[in-house]
Amino acid sequence: MIMDSTAEFCDATSVAAAASVALVGNVMDLGADGRDIGNSGPLFLVITCSTDIITGGAAGTISFQLASDAQAAIAVDGTASEHIITRAFITDDATPNELDSGQLIVAQALPMAGLDAYERYLGILVTIATTTVTAGAINAFLTPDVAAWRAVADGIN
Repeated sequence: MIMDSTAEFCDATSVAAAASVALVGNVMDLGADGRDIGNSGPLFLVITCSTDIITGGAAGTISFQLASDAQAAIAVDGTASEHIITRAFITDDATPNELDSGQLIVAQALPMAGLDAYERYLGILVTIATTTVTAGAINAFLTPDVAAWRAVADGIN
């Protein structure tokens, strides 16, 4: 299966920021009739590190959410619908680290719409706690087959 950029939220998108909640990367418009995402077969959210995620001083935490909202500027105040929430990862520069370049952060099946219906716009929220993330970037996308997914260098199809 060939996936295009419409299934991609982030491509080496920076997550460097002060402690906060932020919408990062692109937002997917599911359309008025597209809110049953995941009901036609398994669909997975994959997030990987493309650049080490670190802090300049004391360690903090960072977590990621797949969220939907009625507006394209997905709310960061807790009112957006959260569908996948990762655990909090420690943002220290220890080696090896779960947030090093090339590491898999999450590969999880999207919940079926059912009781937890998706709103029109779908995107990635990043929650940074305690301290500023000084460097780091992620890739985030949807895929129907995690086992067959592999990274391909830019410009090579």
